[in-house]
Amino acid sequence: MSVQRGQQVLELAKVCRTFGDGATSVAALRDVDLTIDAGEFVAVMGPSGSGKSSLLALSGGLDRPTSGGIFVESTPLADLGLNELARLRRRAVGYVFQDFNLVPTLTAAENVALPLELDGTPSREAYRQAREAMDLVGIPELANRFMDEMSGGQQQRVAIARAIIGERRLILADEPTGALDSTTGQGVMEVLRSRADAGAAVMLVTHEARHAAWADRVVFIRDGRIVDQAAAMHDPAMLLAQAGF
Repeated sequence: MSVQRGQQVLELAKVCRTFGDGATSVAALRDVDLTIDAGEFVAVMGPSGSGKSSLLALSGGLDRPTSGGIFVESTPLADLGLNELARLRRRAVGYVFQDFNLVPTLTAAENVALPLELDGTPSREAYRQAREAMDLVGIPELANRFMDEMSGGQQQRVAIARAIIGERRLILADEPTGALDSTTGQGVMEVLRSRADAGAAVMLVTHEARHAAWADRVVFIRDGRIVDQAAAMHDPAMLLAQAGF
């Protein structure tokens, strides 16, 4: 990784996100302050509709805040145009979507290699790194398969491999184990933990206390506000109870 452990990778400062206008407006996030450093693994927990996915989308530059500032490695996302944001995501940000966002006409390896190829990495090198990433998530044998030849769980692991390929300094994962059995889910958490240990900043949205236990810090969100955060512990269910979830 090109950042030093402890260096700030992500900062949200007084971030608000409101959808709609007037009486019908809905506040997804309200005055959110959050920082994540290189080498830190943060889990975000909260009820359905609390703003978790909005927080992830804004952090990765997939959406713009109504007010407040978002910075990735000190770069204010508000200063970047659409092309510059896309370049930042290809080079620095890995995103695991709930619905995978894989290209059905490409093989698994082609999907994983796509961010590197779009950024100008020669195909041979991009495919080498793609196979390494697929091996990390336990699916090297799926390299030449298309999406309609794989189960939902296998597709999810392809999406995770795509998120960790290359020098991703910020990894954002939205319920990455949702389509996986417990054993495979455990393997995915080990991969995310290893990315943080290697120096990436990792933010995981999850409703599973056992997955939050892999993190260094658990952030609780309700009604668009961060209501509590604490160091992860062996039994994060205790934290859930303390935070009123």
